[in-house]
Amino acid sequence: MRSGIAGALVGIVFGLTLSWSGMASPDVIRGALLFEQSYLFLMFASAVLTATIGLAILRRVRDRAVLTGAPLTYVRERPARHHVVGSVLFGLGWGIADACPGPILAQLGQGIPWALVTLAGMVGGVWLYLRRGARETEPACDVAAPQPAPVHLARAG
Repeated sequence: MRSGIAGALVGIVFGLTLSWSGMASPDVIRGALLFEQSYLFLMFASAVLTATIGLAILRRVRDRAVLTGAPLTYVRERPARHHVVGSVLFGLGWGIADACPGPILAQLGQGIPWALVTLAGMVGGVWLYLRRGARETEPACDVAAPQPAPVHLARAG
């Protein structure tokens, strides 16, 4: 329950920040995708820098998740085919819709009607991915209920 409330609060703050900063505006997104404006890329760079510093601090001072108490582990993955394919699909969707998932929900909160169409495309894509993934990973026999897994954080850098 506590983690759900914390997640909702973080989501609300994130949505308000996207709206306040203009990052939910299709004009701002289009300007960045056409390399006409650097605003969006500078915001992304500041977010990556903040996350890098935050993860470095977190690795030094915490070994358990703050809200759930689950052990934290850090796994470094080499880029694989699914990362490249996912990046290309994400980029295509972003370029076509002038929005990624965060701004779509912020646009809905602002009452922008065309965000419903973009949201339908996003939900449909996730549904197709999960449907495909469920077929590929279905166990051959019944398996006992899974135990809670440790929280994995990707290491920046």
